[in-house]
Amino acid sequence: MSAVDIRGVSKVFGSGPGQVEALKDIDLSIESGQFVSLIGPSGCGKSTLLRLVGDLLPPTGGSLTVAGKTPHEARLSRDYGMVFQQATLLDWRSVRANVELPLEIMGASADERTARAEEMLELVQLGDFGGHYPWQLSGGMQQRVAIARALSFKPSLLLMDEPFGALDEMTREAMQDELLRIWERSKRTVIFVTHSIPEAVFLSQRTVVMSRRPGRITRIVDIDLPYPRDEDTREDRRFYDKVTEVREALREHE
Repeated sequence: MSAVDIRGVSKVFGSGPGQVEALKDIDLSIESGQFVSLIGPSGCGKSTLLRLVGDLLPPTGGSLTVAGKTPHEARLSRDYGMVFQQATLLDWRSVRANVELPLEIMGASADERTARAEEMLELVQLGDFGGHYPWQLSGGMQQRVAIARALSFKPSLLLMDEPFGALDEMTREAMQDELLRIWERSKRTVIFVTHSIPEAVFLSQRTVVMSRRPGRITRIVDIDLPYPRDEDTREDRRFYDKVTEVREALREHE
């Protein structure tokens, strides 16, 4: 069973003369444990597709399953966590309390919440910051807290919508390294939306290239660079070749 299976999915916003066709005839299968990036021009429907998987929007047509369930059933089963461009942490709650929040909503005991939050903060290398508050952390550290929170209830799928888009280049690269370390340890399936070609190539096993609106999948580029990936990967000729391949795939449908 695929972690995510999308067949003939379309999405239209509005009706009549003002309607917008955001996605058309999307077919995509993602296996359990894969890291897949979605890339394409602004407005091509990358984030819309992620929101369809996450049950934040309903599709207009086609079928979509997450671990063999409808997106709504998967959400009720807490099969996925989500991380957005902004960390959306609660400033009045400590870092530890922010990570505990999903578990608190689920009714977990105080001991279970504390133990799991500590485990996740150690995973994102913030074990010494549980008593701090979000406003005391850098942007990159806040995003690491957001990742810890999204993983706190052990989802099988992690949905990430341009989580590093607001960070400076050096912090962004550091967060990419951090995310791969977390992914390799947690074995979660990841769908990652980005505008950055190098970021998509560095992180992913597969990069899904989308066209301008209405968004279609025009090519899937397999990224056969070995893991673990690091600074040497970014300087490898094969990395540049894959960046060029994805860039050319995007240009084909400009």
